[in-house]
Amino acid sequence: MLAGINRSDQLNKLKESTIWDLVVIGGGATGLGTAVDAASRGFKVLLIEKYDFAKGTSSKSTKLVHGGVRYLANGDIKLVMGALRERGLIFKNAPHVSSVQSFVIPVYSTFSKLKYLIGLKLYDWLAGSLRIGNSEGLSKDEVVQKLPHIKTKSLKGGILYYDGQFDDARLAVNLGQTAFEHGATVLNYMEAMEIHKNEQGKVNGITVRDTESNESYRIQAKTVINATGVFVDDILKMDSPKHKNLVRPSQGSHIVIDQKFLDGIDALMIPETSDGRVLFGVPWHGKVLLGTTDIPIKDHMIEPRPMEDEINFILETADSYLNPAPKREDILAIYAGLRPLAAPKDDDESTKEISRDHKLIHSESDLITITGGKWTTYRKMAEDTVNMAIEIGKLKDVPCRTKNLAIHGSTPDVYHAHWNLYGKDYQAIQQLIQEDESLRDLLVDGYEYNAAEVVWACRYEMVRKVEDFLARRCRLLLLDAEASMKAAPKVAEIMAKELGKPEGWAQDEVKQYIELAKRYTL
Repeated sequence: MLAGINRSDQLNKLKESTIWDLVVIGGGATGLGTAVDAASRGFKVLLIEKYDFAKGTSSKSTKLVHGGVRYLANGDIKLVMGALRERGLIFKNAPHVSSVQSFVIPVYSTFSKLKYLIGLKLYDWLAGSLRIGNSEGLSKDEVVQKLPHIKTKSLKGGILYYDGQFDDARLAVNLGQTAFEHGATVLNYMEAMEIHKNEQGKVNGITVRDTESNESYRIQAKTVINATGVFVDDILKMDSPKHKNLVRPSQGSHIVIDQKFLDGIDALMIPETSDGRVLFGVPWHGKVLLGTTDIPIKDHMIEPRPMEDEINFILETADSYLNPAPKREDILAIYAGLRPLAAPKDDDESTKEISRDHKLIHSESDLITITGGKWTTYRKMAEDTVNMAIEIGKLKDVPCRTKNLAIHGSTPDVYHAHWNLYGKDYQAIQQLIQEDESLRDLLVDGYEYNAAEVVWACRYEMVRKVEDFLARRCRLLLLDAEASMKAAPKVAEIMAKELGKPEGWAQDEVKQYIELAKRYTL
């Protein structure tokens, strides 16, 4: 069995170390990917995350690992080709948390059918040897067979195409484990407080604060990476108080409904909503995600909430295509994530016009900032970032190894339902249950999550709070917020015992969790 990531051991490594090759600030997709890349090249790596791994945008995506059909429509061929390449690598290196997903585009004019079919044939071709399926035209009857609840008035047929789906937070946790297994030190609930510089004004370390103990530590580093997503400007202002914001956050909101509204294995893709955006209906963990909206906002926060206008927009769009269509009372959960888009020159510029490609910035102080991009391209973003760190930190020039690096849990074996997400760890969790039958107890009626998963997450996946488990180790908060609140007391009780928490901790955690979970309900 693998060695668990014990937080005390990780803290000891942080205290004992004299100087790190790379210190990565940010435990989302890009930061974790950077830690994996650097550690697998043999560098001494520290990653810190202010909250839990992937608490921000990296756990609140549309759960698609894709080239980006909409970017193809914008003529961004290079971005699409790169993303399709990376999609193939995720399927190869992390098959337990990713899979091929079929999509159906219903079309209501002959011209639209021809236009989308040509575009998607190009999309297939751009994937090259990593192609995962062939797009094809569908008759009206075939569309209805695949999407039984699609509205048929004026329906001319449709297009079937293939893309990828994944579990974002589970992949993030696995990346943290992979980095650890290659020698990196990874710590959640560790906040960057200050950037330090030498006499020449070059970054040579940071001060961090353990948000659990409130202890601070001064860290020496050859390079510091700012991989904090929508929060990159906060770190850049630590480096230079006169810094002007680089990122314009865009909020993407989703609603989660019962699978009966799609009633099949195919996802629905609406290529052009009333305001020209793309909307998906995606089967995910036995539910359906509807989203995403895409609106520019001025303020960034760690727990954004979908606005009423966004929820109404999604419901109204669904009502134009589905019969029956979901109503407000059918919503099981709502959630929003903030994307770090490069700030547009024109404040009136819509988010669909802003580039989704990543930006790598080298400050005068030698602080390295990586922002933009998307989950699918996390590995390439990390590769580019570590290459820059090698140059700036004068580190040994070791080539990237992540193209063929299996992510923790990777296995060709397929397990039932949500158990597949654990990959190779599935057998070890079953062993826990054999040793203690009480761990077979379910956390809440109607869902398969059990007590053994909480114990496993405490010992091997670095959960510190009830939220960490219910939102990101299992995904119950995003699937059914009310059910997750019912599960919270049992989760807290198990965690208190496993983590050696004092009396009263479990009650406080449940109270905090209920307050959070209410933000995921209407």
